[in-house]
Amino acid sequence: MIQLEEALARILALVRPLPAREVPLADALDCFAASDVFAGLSLPPFDNSAMDGYAVVASSCSVGARLRVVGEQPAGLDRGLAVGPGEALRIFTGAPLPHGTDAVIMQEDVTVEDDAIVLGVAAESGEFIRQRGGDVAAGQKILSAGDRVTPQSIALLAAQGIGRLRVGGKVRAAMISTGDELAAPGAALQPGQIYDANSPLLAALLRSAGVEVAAMTHCADRAEEIEAAIGEGLRCDVLILTGGVSVGARDLVKPALTAAGATLDLWRVAVKPGKPFLFGHAAGCAIFGLPGNPVSAFVTFLLFVRPALLRMMGANDAGLPLAQVSARLTEAVRNASDRPHYIRGRLNDGTFAPVGRQESHALYGLSRSNALLLVPPNEQIAADASVTVLSWH
Repeated sequence: MIQLEEALARILALVRPLPAREVPLADALDCFAASDVFAGLSLPPFDNSAMDGYAVVASSCSVGARLRVVGEQPAGLDRGLAVGPGEALRIFTGAPLPHGTDAVIMQEDVTVEDDAIVLGVAAESGEFIRQRGGDVAAGQKILSAGDRVTPQSIALLAAQGIGRLRVGGKVRAAMISTGDELAAPGAALQPGQIYDANSPLLAALLRSAGVEVAAMTHCADRAEEIEAAIGEGLRCDVLILTGGVSVGARDLVKPALTAAGATLDLWRVAVKPGKPFLFGHAAGCAIFGLPGNPVSAFVTFLLFVRPALLRMMGANDAGLPLAQVSARLTEAVRNASDRPHYIRGRLNDGTFAPVGRQESHALYGLSRSNALLLVPPNEQIAADASVTVLSWH
């Protein structure tokens, strides 16, 4: 068996980012920047008021001073106004600062008397002024290649007047589930059958990662049927198969992939759940064979498939792993296996609690979980221990 770190390194070494594309900024959310982006505009682009109040010359503003109001500057087009000592100009938040002024006094700190104001406070130079370039300087890097585009970064890019952005390629995936025992949701179950949970699970995981699910196929345990589906699936960037990747007499995926001309780069990883995991490639398509048990499929998707997909979409190395969060373990856990065991559980308010049965078929606990705890082989972790968990939210 191959250790997790080696398996992931081999997968990431073999997948390549897809060609970049340009999209409207609104469509760039959760994509990855294809190149560094630099500010062409200082933010703010001009000195402006941080408050509703009066623009003044600070040196003429002592407590009780009376200043004549000489005009008004709202937010919007700069009226080109100027203010001298002993004068004030009504100004509003975001409005450009008039020539000659170096401070703003809040409207709450003055008393209005006809065409003048009387100051209740003194003013200091620079007070309540947003300086040009105080947030972003022209030429500053505001997005690095491989960074995920977030709602916040979209706001920053929009403030630069950027309407389109080059992002990583769009991944198209095909999915094949195998097994005579599987029935589609809504169909009548025959004796010995179960409903297919893996296909909806993996389709949802793919879509949540920003991948287009181009095809979903179910194959019975017949070699020719699986081979034909693989031939169609290889037209996509990624092919994901579930079930049939172990060593049983009816595990037909590996020979079907070989018959389709695929190169199998690794098989069986030292992970629990998820040992019978397969990775290969053919005709520019990355191939993942996931175990048939749904929890095993889920865990191996997070550990191996998701990082590869993100790499193909242009993510930098910092964006590939799941988030690591420190937590306090609510109860003792033990791993009697010789493989690292990923315990499913609930991360909540700084604690991690294992949820439900930890067998690879048990869906209820998985459905209530939002994090994984790695328990090393043949080890026990005591209750109240400080642990690091992996969160996919």
